[in-house]
Amino acid sequence: MKYLFIAIGLLTGSVQLSAQKTKHVILISVDGFRPDFYLDSTWPAPNMQYLAKLGVSARGVDGIFPSVTYPSHTSILTGAYPAEHGIYYNTPFQPLGATGIWNSETELIKTKTLWTAFKEAGLKTASVSWPVSVGADVDYNIPEAFTIKNPLDRRGPTSLHATPKGLFEEIQLKATGQMEAVDLNINHSKIDENIGRIGAYLFRTYKPSLLTIHLPGVDHAEHTQGRSGQLVKAAIANADRVIGSIWETVTLSGMADSTAIIITGDHGFVNVSRSFSPNILLVQAGLLDAKDGPDRNWKAQFNSGGGSVFLQLKDPSDKQTLDKIVNMLKTQPDSIKRLFRIVDQQALRKAGADPNAALALAAIQGVSINTKTEGALVSPGKGGAHGYFPDFREIQTGFIGFGAGFTNNKVVDHMKLIDIAPAVAKMLGVSFKQGNQELNQDILIR
Repeated sequence: MKYLFIAIGLLTGSVQLSAQKTKHVILISVDGFRPDFYLDSTWPAPNMQYLAKLGVSARGVDGIFPSVTYPSHTSILTGAYPAEHGIYYNTPFQPLGATGIWNSETELIKTKTLWTAFKEAGLKTASVSWPVSVGADVDYNIPEAFTIKNPLDRRGPTSLHATPKGLFEEIQLKATGQMEAVDLNINHSKIDENIGRIGAYLFRTYKPSLLTIHLPGVDHAEHTQGRSGQLVKAAIANADRVIGSIWETVTLSGMADSTAIIITGDHGFVNVSRSFSPNILLVQAGLLDAKDGPDRNWKAQFNSGGGSVFLQLKDPSDKQTLDKIVNMLKTQPDSIKRLFRIVDQQALRKAGADPNAALALAAIQGVSINTKTEGALVSPGKGGAHGYFPDFREIQTGFIGFGAGFTNNKVVDHMKLIDIAPAVAKMLGVSFKQGNQELNQDILIR
């Protein structure tokens, strides 16, 4: 009955909403969000499907390269590609071995964010669990924060980095109840439910002009099972219920006629059956020590992972090593060469990817690429992956816009992830222009 109640509320208010000035935007990212969740009615997402039907939606949204969470969310928030905003990967390149550090601090972003632009315009902002949000210019911020020692218990670092001080404790007192570690554990559906409760509380209490929310649950399910499966269905149903509850809060707060809601994501997903380990080739060629550590010798290594890896040279001008690696890749047996394509520096520049990478390997569908230095060159894979070059449908994310300022009953064929920031700024009358942004006029009321 709850789904029905929310859907009826949306239906009766759809005509009125489009005529009102936008005063609030709720930007929700569903990690691993795919257009089929709202285009295909067999998925258990009735609220998203109603929003898409009554508002504006896209058949596909092109992401960035690599199509991974932290760079993608930064592109959503800045309207810029990684080469401009500086968040190239989820984690920084660490040549001596991964430490578990992620690119969590907003000070790492080199371009202006919507949060900062809104602050400069004197508008209030709030955010819940948005990647790269520690220390952000946000009035009411519950950042995505965790420690290397205990990444699945986020309560301590969330409290430490929340702004204003004491906001996390206030939320537990007034919105969620006292939380245990499992309540913010990325491996369980409870995290989406609690993020939704936090977002709803911040909206009704502080009425921000911009509220950004990140729901990570669907991504975890797709990594486990791929593009379909019971866990994926349950995760998208859970995210859909959270979104419905947030909009219900907007309606009950009396702000539905001046509020817009956006549902988008960072990337799609690809089913995986094999995994390729190109660093093993570098070890065999004497260009990389297999073992991590402070004494590691290396001339080159691949980093990142998923649907792609990026080649880093210890000496960026070492053309001899680069040529050796390219030749080694091109002379592999056909059974290996068909697993990937080489993305050269020119193509990386065009894609707005890491300017420090000498080249990248982009996997074909069905294959993931990892950074292992030992074991088999090709091994069995399972579940799902992302990080691929964003030039095919399965890796596209989606977009739904509903409410004040959005066109009604409109489906656009194609959008880009960097279209979102200028649209949000335009809706709220904030000047915001940088990089390659283009305002997609098809989605907004002229």
